[in-house]
Amino acid sequence: MDGRDETAASRFACTERERALFEAGIKMGTIYHQFVGTPVNLDTVESLEEGMRSAISVQPYVESVSIRIDRSRFVRDGDRYSYVSMTGDMIDAVVTIAIGDSKVTAEMRYDQELGYPLMFVSDIC
Repeated sequence: MDGRDETAASRFACTERERALFEAGIKMGTIYHQFVGTPVNLDTVESLEEGMRSAISVQPYVESVSIRIDRSRFVRDGDRYSYVSMTGDMIDAVVTIAIGDSKVTAEMRYDQELGYPLMFVSDIC
């Protein structure tokens, strides 16, 4: 741990594991609230996925990021007006956070049964 990490760690009244969970929640919230509403079409979807991955991966403690946008909503062979505004149910995301010996994987997927883009912790080590 370098000096800045030690300083940041001193601000938290919790374990590394709890902090990793907190950080995972921050990343999930960022993915959802920063990118929902973004105009996207078949020509731009890959670059948006890469931009989302890049934006999350520069944040502290991110070990890995996977983002997939559901392409079933896009119009094929459309014109300049054929784009959609991204919604939460289009995002499939997996983020792994590592702090010290603690590792948390959080995911966001549209849950059909709930009718909701659910964010959840899928693994804690």
